[in-house]
Amino acid sequence: MKITEETVDHIAHLARLEFIGDKKQAIQQDMEMILTFMEKLNEVDTEAIEPLIFMNTEVNKLREDIAIETISQEEGLRNAPKKDSDYFRIPKVLDK
Repeated sequence: MKITEETVDHIAHLARLEFIGDKKQAIQQDMEMILTFMEKLNEVDTEAIEPLIFMNTEVNKLREDIAIETISQEEGLRNAPKKDSDYFRIPKVLDK
């Protein structure tokens, strides 16, 4: 399949990207290489291959979620440069 400049422009628009000059040519060649590779994969006989659901047989070993109190709120606010009863005070970040 041949990737045209219009295809590159359309995909760039969808991805909110902009390619100009040599960059557009480079991305067009890269896309053509990807499609060539995918066409090669279509040549492989996969009739007797069972689809994979998982890549390996390992099962997630998750630790039990146990809530522990490491420091109290009072200890956390103790060294704060500015505080307001139960909260840190910080400079305003957003403008109106």
